[in-house]
Amino acid sequence: MAHKIDAEKCAGCGSCAGECPVEAITQDGSVYKIDADKCVDCGACESACPTEAISAE
Repeated sequence: MAHKIDAEKCAGCGSCAGECPVEAITQDGSVYKIDADKCVDCGACESACPTEAISAE
C-alpha cells in the first residue's frame, strides 16, 4: 500500500512533511509529493493533513 497526495486538494501547508518520520515527503512547487521508496506507510501524514489530501492506495 502506498500513500498518495491529491495535488488538487493539497493546500501546500507542509503539515504532512513535518510529521513524516522518514522524510519521505518533499515540496514540489506549491504542493507536496511522497517518495514511495522511502514511505513506510505509517499514516502520520494522512492524520496530519487538514485538507484530507492524503490517502492510502
